[in-house]
Amino acid sequence: MSHIALVTLVVDDYDKAIAHYTGALGFELVEDTDRGEGARWVVVRPPGADGATSLLLARATNDAQRAAVGAQTGGRVGFFLHTEDFARDHARMLAAGVRFLEEPRHEPYGSVAVFEDLYGNRWDLLQPA
Repeated sequence: MSHIALVTLVVDDYDKAIAHYTGALGFELVEDTDRGEGARWVVVRPPGADGATSLLLARATNDAQRAAVGAQTGGRVGFFLHTEDFARDHARMLAAGVRFLEEPRHEPYGSVAVFEDLYGNRWDLLQPA
C-alpha cells in the first residue's frame, strides 16, 4: 500500500523553523541537505515516527509563498500530532513556549488541545481514545 511520505510546510527561514520544530515541538531533524543557491531539503518528524509522514520545511521564495506562511490551511487546524501521553507532551510543549489556544479537552475520540506553531499554523495535539 502506498502512503503519504511528506507534507510541505512553507516557512520563512530554514534555521528558525528547524529550531522551532526540533526544540519546542520535540521533532527530530531527519535531513538537511544543501541544494545550492540557498535552497535546502529539510525534513523533520516526531521522534520514533520512522516510516510515518514527515514535514518538508520549504523556504518561501516568492511573494505568493511568503503570503502563505502560517496560513496554508486558511486558519483551520491543518495538522494533527498524535501522542501516547497527552499530559506529558502538553506540559513539555507549554514549558517550551508553545502557544495553546485552548485548555485541554477530553472528547469521546480522545484528549485534545489546539496549538499554534511558530508561524500560526494550527495543530491538534491529540491522544486518541
